[in-house]
Amino acid sequence: MLNCHCADCQRSSGAPFASGVVVMSSDLEVQGSPKTYDVRASSGMTTRSFCGDCGSPLFTRSEANSQFTSIRFPSLDDLSTFAPMLDIWTSRAQPWVCLDEKLPHFPNSPK
Repeated sequence: MLNCHCADCQRSSGAPFASGVVVMSSDLEVQGSPKTYDVRASSGMTTRSFCGDCGSPLFTRSEANSQFTSIRFPSLDDLSTFAPMLDIWTSRAQPWVCLDEKLPHFPNSPK
């Protein structure tokens, strides 16, 4: 579970960062037919999936790390279970964002 502060996540979430649960892409089972769009993000080409009916963001996959998929925080059934473990792309964080000092911070994406 993480918070991403890259410029693309800021734009796509309409917030100072996007939060998600990272899973192995091979372990993810998708039901239905989400809509997608591709964008060049800080980490390369990224595919963002969203609900074609309501527009809610669902998950994100980057070509740089295609073996992983980030399930977007708002799509969880119980939002109270989300507990970020790290912050990435903090070099792009807005100066007024209060980062949790108890979490590891990475100026870019950890390798």
